[in-house]
Amino acid sequence: METLIEQYQLPFLKLLIALGLGLFVGTERQLAGKTAGIKTHALVSMGSALFVIISSIITKEYVGDTMFDPLRVASHIIVGVGFIGGGAIFLRERSVSGLTTAANLWIAAGIGMAVGFGLYPIAIFATVLALLVFLMLRGIRILTIRMKRKKKKPS
Repeated sequence: METLIEQYQLPFLKLLIALGLGLFVGTERQLAGKTAGIKTHALVSMGSALFVIISSIITKEYVGDTMFDPLRVASHIIVGVGFIGGGAIFLRERSVSGLTTAANLWIAAGIGMAVGFGLYPIAIFATVLALLVFLMLRGIRILTIRMKRKKKKPS
């Protein structure tokens, strides 16, 4: 049993990192009251990492036996997450909602793929940037609402 854990220690760690980073990104969406929240983002990130890890392991095992390209798996992850994101986008009368959630799922997949390929600094940096975008936009939204309220109040 120990050899199995030792053999897959790095893939297990990658999955945990992808899950954790996905949790961070999803927490903001959850706090914003969006339908795709913590669980969805964590699973998209971890799932993307899982597919990349499997792809990388299979490539090493079958070198010379087949023409297998791990980047094909990555490209299909992007398409698959695009499909999931498409389900999050709604058109109501003249307004569109869910675009930000769809984009966030897409970035969660990218974060998971980066972790799967072992590009930890890039995955962490992308997570921080995504969170900064959401936090800055939330701050701007709050300021806008406060300014509108001040304009409505009589002096």
